[in-house]
Amino acid sequence: MKMPLTCIAALLIASPALAQDLCGGSGTGGQWIGGTQDASDISTADAHREQLALVLGETPYVGLFSLSAPTPVRIEAAGRGAGDPLIDVFDSEGGIVASDDDSGGGGAARAELDLPIGTYCVSMKSYDDAPMSAFMRIGRQDQDPLTEGTTEGSAPNANGSCAEAQPFGELGTTQSVAVEDNGFRSFTLAEPTALTITAENENADPTLALLDDDESEIASNDDYDGLNSRIEQSAPLPAGDYCVSVGAINDSSLPIDLTIAVYDPVAAQAAIYARGEASPPLDGSVEITDLGALQSRMRKDLQLGSNTTWLTVDIPESSLLLIEAVAAGNDGDPWLVIFDDLGRQLAVNDDVGDSLNSLIATRVLAGQYVVGVKQIGDDVQGLVRLVLERYVPAK
Repeated sequence: MKMPLTCIAALLIASPALAQDLCGGSGTGGQWIGGTQDASDISTADAHREQLALVLGETPYVGLFSLSAPTPVRIEAAGRGAGDPLIDVFDSEGGIVASDDDSGGGGAARAELDLPIGTYCVSMKSYDDAPMSAFMRIGRQDQDPLTEGTTEGSAPNANGSCAEAQPFGELGTTQSVAVEDNGFRSFTLAEPTALTITAENENADPTLALLDDDESEIASNDDYDGLNSRIEQSAPLPAGDYCVSVGAINDSSLPIDLTIAVYDPVAAQAAIYARGEASPPLDGSVEITDLGALQSRMRKDLQLGSNTTWLTVDIPESSLLLIEAVAAGNDGDPWLVIFDDLGRQLAVNDDVGDSLNSLIATRVLAGQYVVGVKQIGDDVQGLVRLVLERYVPAK
């Protein structure tokens, strides 16, 4: 039976009370993939669930689904026209289960996972932040796929195979991988273990694939952090033999730093806050600067790098809030995001007009808001002037 499509504009904050507490806040504004929570239980669904979403700017579309039993799940996103979607899959605590860009083939994203009972959130955004309409499909692996997929066990320009893989060594260490020689590394888990795997060298634009002992793909990723790749397997993998395939989209002659480590949920959550993907808690565990009440106009100079700096501001009455981040120099590239005190993302911006500066204008109610600001790029460090202005209707 063909499922009806629901068209949703991801720019709108729809039913925030429904999803604001799901997936550690990553479910904010999310929509149940089957239309209702009961219909979004993939374990019992008679067919895949699918939605057509409109993604505008950097605001992601978030699809929600649940599992009432451990289930092998396929999660896919395919853009219409030139759309190039990326997906992040979060578990009920907000840990990233999988991330992917192009494993569906032709720019589509795809992840096949064996997931335990729970509620999950799938965040879909555009690779280049351009407006995009895309299909999201979530179903069991025995149901019809949306995408063609890429060849299992392979990554772009990854020479070798799992049979020829070099042993990786101890978990928690880093190896330099020469993809043009052999992009495969093997390791063994003596007990069930959750893992974080990273491949770093933006000039090479690395890709990652995690394979089991039958060379079936467990997870893959491209462009998780800039052009670097990361797989966060927060659900423990069974004891056994595994293989990692490292590829390079740009230049397979460049060395890539491969790290395989035990998954640290605290560090993973801290990394999400550092990237500005979720609002940090207001309990003092993350450094946040309190700007106090915004009466009309406020200015603050900040020395920023690639990690998000967080601030709170109090709005005394319903207003139009304008926030601008201006680089003090030619090399700066500031980025802005704003959340309400419940962690719901209200707006995000990177470049406004023809400049690299950022600007957010959004209507807000009385209350406290959390503002995040950072520089784009690992090597960028510099002064950014943050300006906040508040406007009220004329009386």
